[in-house]
Amino acid sequence: MKKVEILVVGCNAEILAVVVRLINANELWNATGVADYPKAIDGLQSGTYDILLIGAGLEAHEEAELCNYATANFPDMKQVYHFGGGSGLLFAEIYQALA
Repeated sequence: MKKVEILVVGCNAEILAVVVRLINANELWNATGVADYPKAIDGLQSGTYDILLIGAGLEAHEEAELCNYATANFPDMKQVYHFGGGSGLLFAEIYQALA
């Protein structure tokens, strides 16, 4: 079975590392973390991601532009927002996107 590829965007390096580690603990998921808007756009341009997971720290206009770019270029990509709440909520958000 193909792993679900998840691009995680979050501006706090420590939180980003934890979120990526938690996601990668699931053998069916593979997360890549990026810490800013330009790197997120670069990551999306690879076309390899199934889910865009947006965390805290982007400017409102960056978040909007990122979502618009993903929607326009990768209409099947799911977009998930995660601003905390623990690993159970994180996993539930991802599972909901995959349903």
